[in-house]
Amino acid sequence: MPPTPASFHQALTAAAVAAGLALPLPTLARKQTDVAAEAASKPAVRKKARKAAPAARDGDAERRLLEISRLTTQGRAREALPLAERLVRDHPNFQLAQLTLGDLLAARARPVARVGDVQPQPAAPAQPPEPLPGLRFATAIAAPRPQTPAGAAPLPEAATQTLASLRSELRLRVDSSKAPPPAGSIPSQFLQLPTRTRHAIAMDASRSRLYLFENTDRGLVLLADYYASVGKLGTDKVVEGDQRTPLGVYFITSRLDPATLRDFYGAGALPINYPNPLDRSRGKTGSGIWLHGTPPEQFSRAPLATDGCVVVANPDLQRILRTVEPRSTPVVIAQRLQWVSPHALQAERQSFDAVLDAWRAAKSQGDMQRLLRFYAPEFQGLRNTGLADWTHTLRAESRALAGRDLQLKDKSLLRWTDSSDTMVVTFGEVAEGARGGAIKRQYWTRKGAHWQIFFEGVIG
Repeated sequence: MPPTPASFHQALTAAAVAAGLALPLPTLARKQTDVAAEAASKPAVRKKARKAAPAARDGDAERRLLEISRLTTQGRAREALPLAERLVRDHPNFQLAQLTLGDLLAARARPVARVGDVQPQPAAPAQPPEPLPGLRFATAIAAPRPQTPAGAAPLPEAATQTLASLRSELRLRVDSSKAPPPAGSIPSQFLQLPTRTRHAIAMDASRSRLYLFENTDRGLVLLADYYASVGKLGTDKVVEGDQRTPLGVYFITSRLDPATLRDFYGAGALPINYPNPLDRSRGKTGSGIWLHGTPPEQFSRAPLATDGCVVVANPDLQRILRTVEPRSTPVVIAQRLQWVSPHALQAERQSFDAVLDAWRAAKSQGDMQRLLRFYAPEFQGLRNTGLADWTHTLRAESRALAGRDLQLKDKSLLRWTDSSDTMVVTFGEVAEGARGGAIKRQYWTRKGAHWQIFFEGVIG
């Protein structure tokens, strides 16, 4: 876990003192973070303070940080300084804001080349501060690291790693603001969502960015996007404890009450259904993959910082918690999202709709020979039901139709493509004339020119 703002600044100060460097740190920020750290050490005080704190708007802290970045990039650090002071005052646990404020104050005494420019320097006679120069940290994130002066002690490894993580976090935030998804585009996985699915979530791990969509009568509309952290060792989870975030199409299974959780999870948690049937067919293991918040001493975490969960700032999570519905909300986690026009998915959707309708017709007519061609030999249903046992279930369901046509209501089509092509299909299976029926989910895989079902089960 990254250090608290107070311990972070203490580590940098200790390194500076050891190297004979006078580093101007924000006095106001230091006082505030000391108070925050003291409160964090007392659970009762912490909970009371958190309850009394005014609600923060989702995305607001990031918008303010990016404005500070823009001003300093333009050489307007004098205007950026009071904005940074207010941001730290409002969010004393926001380490990146603390670091930015420290840089702006340091720039009053010496040139600052990049974010977190706390390299040890030889001691020099004290001089009056010069007028505040331009601090171009937003464009100097990737600048070469200055060499440590001879005779000066290097920064502790922990401080070096923390600085690298904070620089990476800022770069990702700035890059996302400069290159948002094309207007009106959606992730390619969302082929079709029914009106009963009111929202959807997509995560782009390469950008540390989570996108929240509303499903309207005009299709998916992007509501908001947030900085998010993933596993310490990246993505593509395979086994329990590998500290990776899974990739695939998932669904929120429940909403966990924050009162039942440790403070580590922040404002709450939304578990997802990892491992899904595709994961299990590939032998993947693990559990407990959640979308959750941050502990009180942290506003956000490093880009690669979790044990496999997806983590966002608490104000952002609170917006998501108020918005999405468990069970019906899909969550796509991709290493890199492909953004397309909804119109570009029409041919693909129609092609698969024809396959699904052929399956429906075979089942409606009770044609078992034709119906079983749609099922893969390696089929596994719920409770490890093999194809032989599932065949008995299919026969019984076909007989129960008694010649009535089968209707598929509220279809959801989500496509996942990696080493294979998978379609995740959810629908209400309703016999003609019936008022309702079972909600089923199928996983189809493409084999050459044909699609086959390798999982099917009732989910509601």
